[in-house]
Amino acid sequence: MVKDHVATISSVFDDVLNFFPPGIVLSVAAGCVEHRKYWNVYVKEFVGTMLMVGFTFSAGKWIGQDSWMVAWAIHAVGVVLADYFGGGQMVNPAVTVSMWSLEKCNYTECFVRIAGQMGGGLVAFPLFHAVSNQFQLTPFGGPEFKKENDVEAFLSEFTATFFLMWAIYLLNWEMNFGDYHYIIKQTLTAIAIRALIELFPVAGPAINPMLATAWYVFGVGTTYEYPDDNIHYFVYWVAPILGGILAAVTYAIYNGDQIFGMKIPVGPLKGKKDKKD
Repeated sequence: MVKDHVATISSVFDDVLNFFPPGIVLSVAAGCVEHRKYWNVYVKEFVGTMLMVGFTFSAGKWIGQDSWMVAWAIHAVGVVLADYFGGGQMVNPAVTVSMWSLEKCNYTECFVRIAGQMGGGLVAFPLFHAVSNQFQLTPFGGPEFKKENDVEAFLSEFTATFFLMWAIYLLNWEMNFGDYHYIIKQTLTAIAIRALIELFPVAGPAINPMLATAWYVFGVGTTYEYPDDNIHYFVYWVAPILGGILAAVTYAIYNGDQIFGMKIPVGPLKGKKDKKD
C-alpha cells in the first residue's frame, strides 16, 4: 500500500517537473539568498525579462511582418514599454556583469539579477509560443549561428555588446535630456539596439546571453535541454561578458571609476578634459 502511494507521488512529481522549464527551480532558489534580501530585485528582473521578450520579439512576427520599417518602429516601442513596465531592469547578464565590474551592484545582487533574467527567459519563450499557437500567430524565433562561423560569431557578440554598453553609459550617465530624459534616452537606446542587431548579425544576434540560452532550451528542438556544446557558451556568454567588461574598463579610464574595486592607473580622461576647458 505504501509503495502504491509512493509510486503515485513519484508520477505526480515527475509530471510537475516536466511542466516547468529546466533550471527554473534553481533560478527561484537563487532569488531567496540572504533571507530574500534581493527578492524584489529577482522578481523585477524575472518579470522585466518576460516583458522584454514579449514586447521586442513580437516585432516582425506578430506585428510588422510585411514592413521592416513597421517592425523597427514596433521593436523600438517594445524596448521602451518593456523597460517602463518592467521598472527599468537590466534584463541582460552581460549588462549586469558590466555594472558589477563598475561596482554599480555587489556580487550577490549581480548573481540574483542574472538568475531572475534566466528564469524569466526560460518561462517567456514557451509561454509566448503557446500564445502564438492559440491565436495562430507567427512563432517567435531566436539567435543561432553556424558552428563553422564560431570565431566570427564570437567577435560579433563581443563587439556588439561593447558598443551596447557604451550606448547605455552615455545615455544614462553622460547625457541629460531634461524633462523628457527618460523617453528620449530609452528611444535612443532602442535605436542603438536595433542598429547593433543589423550591424552584427553573425550570431543571430543575441547581444544577451540569457536570450541565446533560453531560446536554445526551448526553441531549437532539444526538448528542454541545455546546450552540451561549449561553443554555445563561448559565443553567447564569454564573448558578450568580455565585451561588457572591456566597455566598463574603457569607461573607467574615461570617467575615473574603479573596476572590480581596483583603480586603473590610466585616466580619468573626463577630468582632464574638464580642467582643460
